[in-house]
Amino acid sequence: MISSLRLTSSNFTSTENFNRKSPLLRPNLPLQSPDCSVLKHVDRSLSTNKPIHISSVENLSLSTKSSERSTVCRAYEADSRRLQINIELPDEQTTQKLKIGLYFATWWALNVVFNVYNKKVLNAFPYPWLTSTLSLAAGSLMMLVSWATRMVDAPKTDLDFWNSLLPVAVAHTIGHVAATVSMSKVAVSFTHIIKSGEPAFSVLVSKFLLGEMFPLPVYLSLIPIIGGCALSAITELNFNIIGFSGAMISNLAFVFRNIFSKKGMKGKSVSGMNYYACLSLLSLLILTPFAIAVEGPKLWAEGFQKALSQIGPNFIWWLGAQSMFYHLYNQVSYMSLDQISPLTFSVGNTMKRIFVIVSSIIIFHTPIRPVNAIGAAIAILGTFLYSQAKL
Repeated sequence: MISSLRLTSSNFTSTENFNRKSPLLRPNLPLQSPDCSVLKHVDRSLSTNKPIHISSVENLSLSTKSSERSTVCRAYEADSRRLQINIELPDEQTTQKLKIGLYFATWWALNVVFNVYNKKVLNAFPYPWLTSTLSLAAGSLMMLVSWATRMVDAPKTDLDFWNSLLPVAVAHTIGHVAATVSMSKVAVSFTHIIKSGEPAFSVLVSKFLLGEMFPLPVYLSLIPIIGGCALSAITELNFNIIGFSGAMISNLAFVFRNIFSKKGMKGKSVSGMNYYACLSLLSLLILTPFAIAVEGPKLWAEGFQKALSQIGPNFIWWLGAQSMFYHLYNQVSYMSLDQISPLTFSVGNTMKRIFVIVSSIIIFHTPIRPVNAIGAAIAILGTFLYSQAKL
């Protein structure tokens, strides 16, 4: 006997065995799902003593062409009689939110791992220009191999694409080197506390250079962000002006990078993954001559030998890991940038610093004053208020 009923996805799990003694399918009770959708054409003569098993699922599609998306699921009793169930899938908006949430969670986790290895490398090998160059080189090599082996389809680009990418690459290069210089001079937690002020830079740049207007709550939310960062800076135990300046320059550069990226990706068929790969290649070409001029092979060779003698072969693993994870976390962030605005990206970038700050303090046993922690908390609270004001 074929029967059908309608359930939302939250009311039904396809791997379950349905007991026929369930009140939902008891013949003498009203046939109604927990969300009050009427269950139609249910055979009331079915046995209440036999389990129901899922036999097949049909029309499992996320197409948005129809006004109602559903899946047909078939089940059977021990005597092979069939029960047809229509399951409503989550709507497109819910699916999109889950997708963006997954991007953000992966992005934050990869960023934590990168920052840990990056700081370990910089403690043993204090040459941030070379470290930054190797990060870009590793990502570029990974994507070139992916394109050559057809694991990823190579992007179709033209001169206009590379022209629009150039300002993004310049901003990305400056921001990347400045952040690495900062972390070579101060604790990871302090760098990220200062970099949590990025929304303030984003609003100011968007207002004065792009002419965008924001509601009053957005501007008010900048007060705790700026105040919290300032409080953390003046109470930092190991304050260093180069480290502080590097974090501030990185904030400004990355705001421009995000704005230019969003504009450059409009009307382009290049995916976020390939877009960041092209960005890494161009940034590598820009950075390499400057890294050689500022530090040079002689200092690198001496520093490498010293690091190997102090750390051993693990240093090579640290260097490779920080380079690989740098590319991966940025690649995921650009995949999420396909879906969101530059301001939302800045908020997500700031919220991830909570995880980086806490994990770095624990891993590196960073000493921190209570007033310094209060400043960080105020800045993070300001970021939350900012994100709420932007809704």
